[in-house]
Amino acid sequence: QVQLVESGGGLVQAGGSLRLSCAASGSIFSVGDMAWYRQAPGKKRELVATTTSGGRSNYADSVKGRFTISRNITKNTVSLQMNSLKPEDTAVYYCYAAVRIRWGETFYEYWGQGTQVTVSS
Repeated sequence: QVQLVESGGGLVQAGGSLRLSCAASGSIFSVGDMAWYRQAPGKKRELVATTTSGGRSNYADSVKGRFTISRNITKNTVSLQMNSLKPEDTAVYYCYAAVRIRWGETFYEYWGQGTQVTVSS
């Protein structure tokens, strides 16, 4: 069993910053891609940022230059530093990880429980 536990959400004024963290634990052989998604009320879940095990990162156009994703390979953690937050960044943010639980097996997808980020204008 693999668990992803998120922390760091909250309420912040526009222009402020928040840092989200996510830790993967349990029966883990290796972790592939890790990412942050978000879902605003009435909207589909969307990709915010992703990082590969090799260290490459990609961002949604809406957050480029404001958000930074980082990970610690040895600790199986991923973080999202969010600066210059806007009201439209308000959403529930979900951590994602592709995890291999045994050598030679495929990667399985796991999700965190979500953490609320609210940006007031």
